Amino acid sequence: MSSPRAADRPRRRRAARLAVGALVAAATAVVALPAAPAQAAAAKVVYLTFDDGPSPRYTPQVLTLLSQYGVRATFFEIGQNVAANPEVTRQVGAQGHSVQNHSWSHPDLRKVSKAAFQDQVTATDARIRAQTGTTPTCLRPPYGGVNGTVRSAAAGLGKSIQLWSVDPQDWARPGRAAIERRVLDAVKPGSVVLLHDGGGDRSQTVAALPAVLRTLKSRGYTFALLPCR
Repeated sequence: MSSPRAADRPRRRRAARLAVGALVAAATAVVALPAAPAQAAAAKVVYLTFDDGPSPRYTPQVLTLLSQYGVRATFFEIGQNVAANPEVTRQVGAQGHSVQNHSWSHPDLRKVSKAAFQDQVTATDARIRAQTGTTPTCLRPPYGGVNGTVRSAAAGLGKSIQLWSVDPQDWARPGRAAIERRVLDAVKPGSVVLLHDGGGDRSQTVAALPAVLRTLKSRGYTFALLPCR
């Protein structure tokens, strides 16, 4: 006749196996993370922006390329350039792009008076509104010059500040290949890319744009307007 302790051994072994099985199941549940939601996949977005236009020579070339690739972009325009080339700003808006404020004459807004700040912004608003029918709600300060005073003054005029996260320094004309490489190496989901369609010779930017658009699309990126509403 077996002792009570011996009789308990099979039960203890079964309990141990069950406990181990439960631990394995728990570990599997922790490792088997749920699939990424659809929103995460849809978030592979790039915001393409152009500064210092409109240019009668380069902005139409940029618009043609954007149309060919089905891409919309945000244009931060200088008021005095809008005044000189109103039909180009009108074309930008008519093609579904966003036209926003980049000041009247491109000063460092950290160094101007409150009255001058207001004039720089409101005069540009008026010129853009006359061509697009909408008032800009975003301001990109020239040179990215932002401090607490600039932010406060912009907010007082109903503007949010929009800067950038990818800067290929195309304004310095480093060459088509360098512009392409600098953009494509730096872009990630949510990037805001700074390019220029005005303010000088932008032929290298125009030349780089097809490869940038084509490559980013092949990587699964989509393009959206900045949230300037």
